[in-house]
Amino acid sequence: MFNYILRRLLLLPLVILGVTFLLFFLTQRLSPEMRASLYIKDPRQMGSLEEVIQKYGLRDNVFKQYGRWLGNALKGDLGYSQSANMPVSQAIKAYLPATVQLAVVTIILVVFFGVWFGCVSAVKKDKWQDVAARLFSVGGFSLPIFVLGLLLLMLFYGKLGWFAPGGYSVYTDVVVHSGNFHTYTGFLLVDALLNGNLRVFGDVLSHLVLPAVTLCIGSFALMVRVMRSSMLEELGKDYVRTARAKGLTERAVTYKHAGKNAIIPVITLASIQFIRLLGGTVIVETIFEYPGIGRFGVIAAQQLDIAGIMGFSLMVAVLFVLGNLLSDILYTAVDPRIRLD
Repeated sequence: MFNYILRRLLLLPLVILGVTFLLFFLTQRLSPEMRASLYIKDPRQMGSLEEVIQKYGLRDNVFKQYGRWLGNALKGDLGYSQSANMPVSQAIKAYLPATVQLAVVTIILVVFFGVWFGCVSAVKKDKWQDVAARLFSVGGFSLPIFVLGLLLLMLFYGKLGWFAPGGYSVYTDVVVHSGNFHTYTGFLLVDALLNGNLRVFGDVLSHLVLPAVTLCIGSFALMVRVMRSSMLEELGKDYVRTARAKGLTERAVTYKHAGKNAIIPVITLASIQFIRLLGGTVIVETIFEYPGIGRFGVIAAQQLDIAGIMGFSLMVAVLFVLGNLLSDILYTAVDPRIRLD
């Protein structure tokens, strides 16, 4: 296990180098004046773009420019984001916690209900429970996420007024920045509880509901289909018939024996979905104006904020590589028969 993890970690820098160089190479299609924004930290520098170009050698070949950017990135300097009006590292730190909150709430709902409904659908094969679960999963998987988000927004915000999109309320902003609100974890849901402020907790939760439900339906549908197929395959194997012949209860056969093996494909799916959520649910965060890292990436792209785009892409690449490594490690925890050598 140690050697496997070590090999994967050694490959991590090569993957990141490949991703960042590809992105950096694509930015060379832009003029030096536009690429100068990667290094401008003060709007007053806009009047002396030629000095910035000369200082950072933006007319040098791409390898020299990439080497300079990589050297700064290794020091934690990812440039200055014009769209966020702050250094990229600070922008990621500011926007990522909101996306983490959304991702954690969504993936808990997806895994819990997806695994449960998938098992029920497999056990009740061809009965009304199975038909209902299959219809829901096909419908949820087929419905575009932006259509679902707009429908939920129109119904629960436009018609009923139950939930609000966008950032948090004025009250929450005032309380959080008042100096009396202690930041323990950086996640407002947790910090609100630790501060004993249920009003802030309720406000943050109300802004999480619609984005989380939108993400959950699409991901949940796929989870049900995968779990159902895997469970049906396991229920047809010899060890299940042997367990039933030995007199074990159907519940023990289903959930203790078949369920544990059937959940292996779900681990891969759940880890990939969770990392995708951490990378920023661009469409959902844009629809609901949710203040997460995905919306930051969209705004950076719209405003041709090269530093913001590079920083966002670097973060997503690292998360995906680490997520795949984590899913491989979790395999052995669920099924000891799997070896990583």
